[in-house]
Amino acid sequence: MKIPHFLVRSLCFAFSLYIAAAIGQTVAEPYPIKPIRLISPIPPGGAPDTIARILAAKLSSQLKQQVYVENKIGSNGNIAAEYVAYSKADGYTFLVGMDSLFVINPYLYAKSGLDANKDLIPIATLGANQFTLTINPNLPAKNLNEFIELAKSSNPPLAYASGGNGSQHHLTMEILMARTGIKMLHIPYKGGTPATVATITGDTAAMFSGTSNANLIRSGKLIAIATSGNKRTKTFPEVPTISETYKNFENTIWIGLFAPLATSNHILQKIRLEINKALIADDLVESFYNSGGIEPYITSIAEMKDRIKKDQEKYSQIIRSLNLTLN
Repeated sequence: MKIPHFLVRSLCFAFSLYIAAAIGQTVAEPYPIKPIRLISPIPPGGAPDTIARILAAKLSSQLKQQVYVENKIGSNGNIAAEYVAYSKADGYTFLVGMDSLFVINPYLYAKSGLDANKDLIPIATLGANQFTLTINPNLPAKNLNEFIELAKSSNPPLAYASGGNGSQHHLTMEILMARTGIKMLHIPYKGGTPATVATITGDTAAMFSGTSNANLIRSGKLIAIATSGNKRTKTFPEVPTISETYKNFENTIWIGLFAPLATSNHILQKIRLEINKALIADDLVESFYNSGGIEPYITSIAEMKDRIKKDQEKYSQIIRSLNLTLN
């Protein structure tokens, strides 16, 4: 039976109204309507977890909905990243991830079921921090030049600690050794805390430490002799940068927020807007500063992707030169 043209037109019009209404209802659906999880890839104390907890409190206030932190620890962040990548893409699970997940791990881990650069969506940068070159207080060196000279003359070589093979603490020291011509023995530990203990007790002479060691430096248990950024930190303005002695030396870390691949654009835009609003709030800036000198880091998505690309080029070369591979 042939359907009259006017009936076809009517049905099409009615269907288009239905679709428009459905789309309108989806776009207008309130968000968030339940608690949001921020997944931290490290234990409490380090920069990513610190940022996650400060941000969670701020977003809870802004969104009028609970935002809380859950730790998924292991494999230099790969476990947390994989957990988020395979979570439901509904806007209620995000990763507060350090840059190493995207610029180091792909070149370091020979076998991994995750490609963070393909399986996660970058939403926003959150914070940036530089490393502090710290030494044992009993070491006969009190500044960077004295430390370099001591390392050059030591036999056997000085030992330095890191949070593990391929960690940014490790690779930053490798960059310094290549730049200065010194040779030291790398002692990798399972995390920053045991590496810090080893440096305090004198089992190792030095390490690049992060945010969590600020109070240990203030108390004199560790001596800060240089920082790795392109300017002095507000936390320790008396400590010179390495670049003041070795021009253009710079190695910093950044932390960002990432979502499962299929997360809708309107949710991403909402979260990005709220994050950038939070990062310029005076109370958050102060909380970041009081947590070891973390600085809010605001970029566009294009700038964030460009930073990832440039850091990939830098770290991939270092990892290849060291012939580093982890399973």
